[in-house]
Amino acid sequence: MTSKVYDVVYIGNYTKDTIIHPVTGTTYVDGGGAHYAAQAAACLGFQVALVTRLAKSDEYVVEKVRQTGVECLVDYSSHSTLMQLEYPTTNPDIRTLTVKAVADPISAASVAKVRAKAAVIGSSLRGEVGMDVIQSLKRKNTVVAADMQGFVRVLRGQELKYEPWGEMRSTLAAVDVVKSDAVEAEFLTGETDIYQAAKFYAALGPREIVLTHKDGVLIYADGEFHNLGFYPTRLDGRSGRGDTCIGSYMAMRLVKSPLEAGIWAAAVTSLKMEKLGPFNRPMPEVEEFIQVHYNHGSLR
Repeated sequence: MTSKVYDVVYIGNYTKDTIIHPVTGTTYVDGGGAHYAAQAAACLGFQVALVTRLAKSDEYVVEKVRQTGVECLVDYSSHSTLMQLEYPTTNPDIRTLTVKAVADPISAASVAKVRAKAAVIGSSLRGEVGMDVIQSLKRKNTVVAADMQGFVRVLRGQELKYEPWGEMRSTLAAVDVVKSDAVEAEFLTGETDIYQAAKFYAALGPREIVLTHKDGVLIYADGEFHNLGFYPTRLDGRSGRGDTCIGSYMAMRLVKSPLEAGIWAAAVTSLKMEKLGPFNRPMPEVEEFIQVHYNHGSLR
């Protein structure tokens, strides 16, 4: 086992994204939830790793990721995941996902030698990362966050659909933090109220809930709610919103309270949504954003 201990390891497959939006048109982005999350944490100064799979023909992505300060631990696959994200309106929560190819799953063997204080499961669809990975991480006393998108989405033909998840209770009992958006939360919990949905998730075992919605992020921890707004000046980079949020939250949570980590996550996510691709803004811009929009001094 390697002697290096990362602050956070992000786990999930790279996706080659085609994004169709009524305002910005059609764009092409190197995506994937874990990819967005890892780069956000690296920009905040943390030591992070990305465990991912992609086709050998997309090897250029590995070097791009490493240049941002993220250690990329890659297993090559017969295909990269090819995803189309279509936004029919300007509402960032409404979108249709189509998948034309899928990379091979990530197994426990991929994380067997990885040591980290925290981990984020940032997969795109069910079956990409399974319980074996979570169990491997927990045996090393890693704090584990799981993004619900990678468990509620099921590939039927080329379309990703939400389907009931029979292992939800056992999986959530094994993780420390749940990340969900409002649409996923309503489907999985039956609650239209995000506060009640957060309580539903928490009752299954996770100690903290990070729930994004069109206006911001709701943090539920230690029996307290913190609802923090998003304040982007434009929405050119909606794709990767939740990934960036949980990525920055879990990194800052290593050194800050839930409220403070939530403020940082909301600020980073707001700035990320202004631009396509992973977050890449300098720390002083985040600090200034926090002071202006959250009435809070620098927390770093």
